Amino acid sequence: MQNIRNFCIIAHIDHGKSTLADRLLQYTGSVNEREFQNQILDDMDLEREKGITIKSHAIQMDYRSGNEHYILNLIDTPGHVDFSYEVSRSIAACEGALLIVDATQGIQAQTISNLYLAIEHDLDIIPILNKMDMPSAMPDEVKEQIIDLIGCSEEDILAISAKTGEGVEQVFDAIINRIRSPKGDINQPFQALIFDSVFNSFRGIIAYFRIFNGQVKTGDSVKFVSTGKEYDADEIGVLRLTPEPRKVLQAGDVGYIISGIKVAKEVSVGDTITHVQNPCLESIAGFKEVKSMVFAGIYPVDADDYEELRSSLEKLQLNDASLTFEPESSLALGFGFRCGFLGLLHMEIIQERLDREFDMDVITTVPNVSYHVFTTKGETLDVHNPSGMPPANNIEHIEEPYIHAQIITKSEFIGQIMKLCLEKRGTLKSQVYLTTDRAELTFDLPLGEIVFDFYDKLKSCSKGYASFDYFVNGYKESKLSKLDILLNGDPVDALSTLIHVTHAYSFGRRMCEKLKELIPRQQFDIAIQAAIGSKIIARETVKAVRKDVTAKCYGGDISRKRKLLEKQKKGKKRMRQIGNVEVPQSAFLAVLKID
Repeated sequence: MQNIRNFCIIAHIDHGKSTLADRLLQYTGSVNEREFQNQILDDMDLEREKGITIKSHAIQMDYRSGNEHYILNLIDTPGHVDFSYEVSRSIAACEGALLIVDATQGIQAQTISNLYLAIEHDLDIIPILNKMDMPSAMPDEVKEQIIDLIGCSEEDILAISAKTGEGVEQVFDAIINRIRSPKGDINQPFQALIFDSVFNSFRGIIAYFRIFNGQVKTGDSVKFVSTGKEYDADEIGVLRLTPEPRKVLQAGDVGYIISGIKVAKEVSVGDTITHVQNPCLESIAGFKEVKSMVFAGIYPVDADDYEELRSSLEKLQLNDASLTFEPESSLALGFGFRCGFLGLLHMEIIQERLDREFDMDVITTVPNVSYHVFTTKGETLDVHNPSGMPPANNIEHIEEPYIHAQIITKSEFIGQIMKLCLEKRGTLKSQVYLTTDRAELTFDLPLGEIVFDFYDKLKSCSKGYASFDYFVNGYKESKLSKLDILLNGDPVDALSTLIHVTHAYSFGRRMCEKLKELIPRQQFDIAIQAAIGSKIIARETVKAVRKDVTAKCYGGDISRKRKLLEKQKKGKKRMRQIGNVEVPQSAFLAVLKID
């Protein structure tokens, strides 16, 4: 165990985590030239296309220093705020972390929040300055920022270039000398933490674990503590580029277990595995439950695919523990699921994965957040969906979730960013200059205002330089109203939103105009209305497709034309009573991009 090192790589988006992981694997010979490709640990097509890491990836390397042989277990983590739960899981399985900072950009918001996560778990931190080969690198300035943040000395900071491989050898020396080896007792009862799992259609569920005490052998009877289910360890092994079976795994090891589990609910991330005959006394603590930030309905396009969608979501949840879902139904869309996500990017990725990995056609409703509604009877309701709102005369007041947002940006963009945050009903809490041209702004913002397009707008008004990180810090009372969209007098519950009173009119007007463009014309007039309670605040009409019934009248009395038009009018009226309006999928998506 003295020669095992478990560590993860943490950083802001695009600071070079996956590139450094590539170099470490090449340097130790864990991957040969023929198999190598950039971002080798990112095995999803989506990750390659978007150039981001979505899942954390564990891999084992062998390293020889002098006469000693070391086993290095590396976990490469995502950088985006929407996947921070992946980072917290990886940190729980490690003793050390490589904190990477881009020498051209300096410390950014996610660098700080990931660092705090690592410090909470008492990890040994090695600060690394990356991209030293870039002409725009500012090593001296960024080193000062790191020293201010961590309180280390300048000699502790490693200056490397993950792209060219310069300085990678000193990273290995630092891992060996500055990260402690795992503590654990092989003679204690077996105790391991599940930090990830995947579904394999041939072998069932494969759980990835880190052993804290004891040992496990192939064929042992094991028990999952939270579910109490018992299984045989059909295969155990370590995570190389391809899984490598082993006969025994001991305390300090990171590996996988296959035990023929077919039901997704029986494995939960953060659970403890132990032996059936000699169980451990307590489960491993320190694993936080995930809190969803954004809620949206996901419905199958074809109602017959409902059960298939359920099993697809269960398999996705195995691989992405931050996804939550529960069944719900909608008048417009039938049966589906209310899903909870960590952010809009997370929601987009889940939609893409449902399409690519499970071939599911789905409709996603307008995303919203969870509200506390206080009724006149003294009850408190948790409302995730506008259709679950009680009538307006029964509501005393509504509280909405607020976030504490940290934005780090260049000083030239402060004006535009402040304007954006104030438009979103934010209040400025503090403004601190980290250096002469970089500032940290702290705002209190309603979460409902940022779930749509805040991140995109922040990036565009700061030319991509602002970095954003947030956490929820409670609920505050707000003047909110439910905005309904009516088509020919019938509300479409999937398009309802909860919105602040000051924005309701302009949002309702834009919604009606957008829907007028998207809803196809019928044989009768379609009235599109935005309403708050019983009050109509905006209206547009999709005119009927009409035949010119007066074309055959040339000359003659006007009453002949009027008679034909009246006859047509009656037909249109009768048609409207039996006709129904189909809302195309593009209308649900257009609401997201209304600005």
